[in-house]
Amino acid sequence: MRNFDINDPETSALTPEDLKKVLSSIDIPVCPVVVTQALAEALKDEPDLRILAKLVATDPSMSAAALKLANSALYRSGTPVTSVRHALDRLGTKSVVCIVVAVALRSTVEGLPAAWLNDFWQRATQVAVISALVARRQFGISQDAAYTFALFHNAAIPMMMKRFADYGKVLEAAKADGRLLVDAEIAFFPCTHPIVGSLMVRNWGLPSTLGLAIRFHHEADAYELPDQTLPGSALSLIAVTHVAEHLIARIREESDYEVGAELFDKALAFMGISDAEVDELQQRVETALAEA
Repeated sequence: MRNFDINDPETSALTPEDLKKVLSSIDIPVCPVVVTQALAEALKDEPDLRILAKLVATDPSMSAAALKLANSALYRSGTPVTSVRHALDRLGTKSVVCIVVAVALRSTVEGLPAAWLNDFWQRATQVAVISALVARRQFGISQDAAYTFALFHNAAIPMMMKRFADYGKVLEAAKADGRLLVDAEIAFFPCTHPIVGSLMVRNWGLPSTLGLAIRFHHEADAYELPDQTLPGSALSLIAVTHVAEHLIARIREESDYEVGAELFDKALAFMGISDAEVDELQQRVETALAEA
């Protein structure tokens, strides 16, 4: 586990108070070995897909995730793939890392009801796919980065659920009342899932841009912050996920306790998406959800 240094640029968005509250409240899980190995290979100048394929093939959950993603609306091209290697050939190196990270995330928290965890990760995967779809229509936003961010941005919620006995009640109350979850967390707990999640990203050695995006994704002034506080690359990840989550909630006629109308409108303005384009995008999202 990496040591947390408040003078480190990667944690400059976190105050000493933030760090103290998180580290005294929740154990940040250690990065699984398979994630470390996959990242080490993927970040090479010339990654070897065969090595990554071996990592995926040794784990049934990763193999299943690779096939599911390769045959999803995001990557579907021609006939469905049925082998892991063909799935990886279609997905490419960066997307393989998405799969490794996704499966590793699911293994970080145990001891919660299986049905709840399954629903949580199913929803997280759907948000990730839709976020990548939104990113694909935008110039300069990596769909792989959007997918990984969307998977990670709420990854601390199960950790909060396990640590705090009343968290489930607070979460359900936020859904029922239409209250933003992060506001409820601030009111009832010593830390929030964006802060815990950003520390987890740093602990796992993932890109600092990802950690910054997670840290600020619920801040009301995220779209007004200066670039030196929140770089445009991080804000882009926030924006595509805001759009994805809000549209999913709208389509399913669910309470939007994650984004809210204000941040959704700011995300649209940031990406230059018009009302007409929103309607067209919503239709694409509906189709993708129906096929998921």
